[in-house]
Amino acid sequence: MHGMGPAGDVLSQRAVNRATLARQLLLERAGCGVAETVEHLVGMQAQAPNAPYVALWSRLAGFDPAELATLLRERRVVRGWFQRGTVHLVTARDAPGLRAAVQPVAARAFAGSPFSRDAAGLDLAELVSTGHAMLTETPRTRAELGRLLAERYPGRDGLSLAFAVNILVPMVQLPPRGIWGATGPAALTPLSSWLGIPLGVEPSVDDLVLRYLGAFGPATARDAQTWSGLTRLREVVERLRPTLRTGGRYRSRRATAATPAPCSSTAPSARPGRSRVRRVRPR
Repeated sequence: MHGMGPAGDVLSQRAVNRATLARQLLLERAGCGVAETVEHLVGMQAQAPNAPYVALWSRLAGFDPAELATLLRERRVVRGWFQRGTVHLVTARDAPGLRAAVQPVAARAFAGSPFSRDAAGLDLAELVSTGHAMLTETPRTRAELGRLLAERYPGRDGLSLAFAVNILVPMVQLPPRGIWGATGPAALTPLSSWLGIPLGVEPSVDDLVLRYLGAFGPATARDAQTWSGLTRLREVVERLRPTLRTGGRYRSRRATAATPAPCSSTAPSARPGRSRVRRVRPR
């Protein structure tokens, strides 16, 4: 990687910036497929339903919004709650392991939320199981789930209980939500039900950090924590250090995984000293 040696090199701001842009496929458009790109990036922010389309259009040569729409309809990619407890677009192959790795983020978010206080005194495992069953039976919006939970738990705020279930249960939003040019309610169903597989995946935070560095590096342990919502990742980076390339910048220590971009680009390279970052809306 330009500007980074095997270990201990001083990285300029330009070297750090261009390395990250290259790994993010933002120096030049690439000839990757949509699913391949989503996996390389370890998911894409999707709080706004159309955001992934703009992000992919900025990265991929000849991107067709219909390709992503088809992947969503065919359940090969999903929109659900992953890094930082926010909605991301991830592949079906990545979803179980990624959610398992960031489940502590969801548990921490719930414990510090008003929804936890509203559920005080309830058997939380039973609440989660009840909500899971209701959403497996029929996909529902939070408001619809809240009305059912209010009937099941008289005297409780149903919407708060629905938020509790949404946070704690690995969940996805269903199409047509997230389909370019279409609209639909934010209907929820459990990730396991939508994919038709159990989610008993052993989480691998080491793998998550390596993949983060492959898509966002050079970066620090604190950067990885900000991206994922997880804590105490310095210990993970130290454990992985023999497999990483490291360099210092100012007072920080940045590391990167030796993971290449997923495919070759089709556009000419950006000139030295210039970063061509595009944000063009699909038509």
